[in-house]
Amino acid sequence: MRISLEETLKKAGGVLVIDGSMGTALENLGCDLNNALWTAKALERQPELVKQVHLEYFQAGADCGITCSYQATIPGLKKAGCTDAEAEALIVRSVELFNEVRENWWQSEGREQGRVYPLCLAGIGPYGAYLANGAEYRGRYGVSKEVLRQFHARRMELLWNAGADILLIETQPSLQEALLEADLAEQLGADYWISFTCGDDAHTWEGDDIRDCAKALSENHPHLKMIGVNCVAPHLVSGLIENLKAGCGLPIGVYPNSGETYDPITKTWSGTKDGVRFGDYAYRWMEEGASAVGGCCQTVASHIRQVTEARERFLKRG
Repeated sequence: MRISLEETLKKAGGVLVIDGSMGTALENLGCDLNNALWTAKALERQPELVKQVHLEYFQAGADCGITCSYQATIPGLKKAGCTDAEAEALIVRSVELFNEVRENWWQSEGREQGRVYPLCLAGIGPYGAYLANGAEYRGRYGVSKEVLRQFHARRMELLWNAGADILLIETQPSLQEALLEADLAEQLGADYWISFTCGDDAHTWEGDDIRDCAKALSENHPHLKMIGVNCVAPHLVSGLIENLKAGCGLPIGVYPNSGETYDPITKTWSGTKDGVRFGDYAYRWMEEGASAVGGCCQTVASHIRQVTEARERFLKRG
């Protein structure tokens, strides 16, 4: 039985804590992710570590978590040697692993602690993630809508039928691709959440005005439950929240990176953070109207504990 975002949000006091990076957490556990499959390699070869990451985020306070499926695509897994059936089974497995950990944690810890039963967000990366060349930070792939439709449709169906509560269409650089995926989710009758990635506080990487994105998606998409941004620099989030609020009345979810800069050629992060504590940022975003807050690249359980603490302070404010 699925649980709804609306009900979970209500039980959480109006602000959800999202989990953090799967990739960084796996690397900290010793996984080598420098390959075209990225975290999907661990899904295939080290599922126990994927389960450990999910558990650590629940214990850090996450009310919802993202499956290890961002870069788990049928074409990508077939390139790595899987058959169609094996690729589909791995995609389904990402939801099964999450749900297994969620239920075990709930029975052993969560229920007794009075926690919210966490939402399963099925992570769906853009076409650019499959290309594994940084294209999700550019958009404009040079492929037809039909290519994109065929790429996304079966994976979305598999994740939904596996029992995900929400399809999380994330790190999306393009309104065109987001609208196509929204239509596919509507056809499935699946609840979904769309999260864009942006190079400034007003535009997607492909150049779409984020207010226009919010407006276009909020119209005639009844199963869209939340909109937001991820994989962006923390200092951009406040402006993006303001612009998303100007474009629609949907709940807004934000889960930015910790602050470093990504090099898609070397697949490494570098640079320094801006000195603002992640939890202080999180509190600010809640004040500005975010209904869900978490972390993306380079964030780990300690960042999510800060978000949990920020939510506690936010809900206790006078």
